[in-house]
Amino acid sequence: MDALGPDDHVVVVGAGLAGWRLCEGLRRHGFAGRVTLVGAEPHLPYDRPPLSKQVLAGRWDLDRVALADETRAREIGVELRRGVRAVALDAATGEVTLADGTRLLPTRVALAVGVEARAFDTPSGGPLSTLRSLDDAVALRERVAGLEAGATVVVVGGGFLGAEMATSLAARGLVPVVLEAAARPLVGPLGEEVAGWLDGLAADASIELRTGVVVRDVVAGPGAWRVELADGEIEARAVVAAVGSRLDLGWLEDSGLDLDDGVVVDAGLRAAPRVGALGDVARVVEVEGERGARREHWQVAADHADALARAWAGAEPSPLAPTPYFWSDQYGKKIQLLGRPRADDEVVRVVGAAGADRWLALYARRGVVTGAVALSQPRALMLAKPLVDAGARLDEALAAAPWER
Repeated sequence: MDALGPDDHVVVVGAGLAGWRLCEGLRRHGFAGRVTLVGAEPHLPYDRPPLSKQVLAGRWDLDRVALADETRAREIGVELRRGVRAVALDAATGEVTLADGTRLLPTRVALAVGVEARAFDTPSGGPLSTLRSLDDAVALRERVAGLEAGATVVVVGGGFLGAEMATSLAARGLVPVVLEAAARPLVGPLGEEVAGWLDGLAADASIELRTGVVVRDVVAGPGAWRVELADGEIEARAVVAAVGSRLDLGWLEDSGLDLDDGVVVDAGLRAAPRVGALGDVARVVEVEGERGARREHWQVAADHADALARAWAGAEPSPLAPTPYFWSDQYGKKIQLLGRPRADDEVVRVVGAAGADRWLALYARRGVVTGAVALSQPRALMLAKPLVDAGARLDEALAAAPWER
């Protein structure tokens, strides 16, 4: 993809981490042309991971999640178009149409649109509150701030986000009850065996986690909610759902792009000659295999932004990071995952015995290391990273044992 010059114009659609970091990266790597950042939300770019942690727990003020302010945007020459959604794209010409009727015709378009919270609809109350946006976080924090200590709050969904929210609610002196439909949380991303090693985390943190639960309805009453289950009910002062995410790609259906649960891109994050995609929306085929994969991870978004900025600004190229990285702080522990493991990969624990509260394990497929997962073992995980980067043979990785240094 040819480098851009000072007469070119880049429109970035999506004002989250990936979008803002791309704007910064373009300037850092020498692009002197026009940059426009389009965001559907009225807010300045902000960081999402703290919303379910520090913000919900009441430890951070909202200004601490900001990635930039108006002054910073002016300093680096980024035109902010806040509170307006992109509604159409012509990939051939690069024309972007906004909801207010504005038509932008840039040289290049970068799609950095993130995911939305998946709705959990109830027969009586409609969709439950979720936590994805800054407005969601403000509303939920205000709701729970008015509750007395010891009040019950139901979290529907026991995955990473649900566990993080429960941890933050407990830190406020509330009593979260986590309801998970599956027999065990986190089997999808971590596999059955590793997820089983985490079974006791909630109980160790004195947080109630119920698995195999079917939520039939949530009924609002005066000052309380009644959560009706297949085998009983729970009275709660607040209810919030964390049941996954979804992409809104409807506005791109006539764009001319290849859509397949995301925007299909090559190893250079190119979706079309004038269009790139990065972060949550990018399905990277040449790096991730025949069908490709999307990675809804903070670090992946940051890595994509740097790689695309370098390519478009004509800087020294930086290939996509070979090893995706993800972490979650929940129930007083830190879970970290490196690589591209599958749920059915072989798992070998290399640090910590069964039942230990700190451990490291390797994933392997056909004798080759595909990933590493750690519970509160950040140093050991980083020592194992070169093995994951290189796709080392499992027997050689076990013989080298860098985590023992």
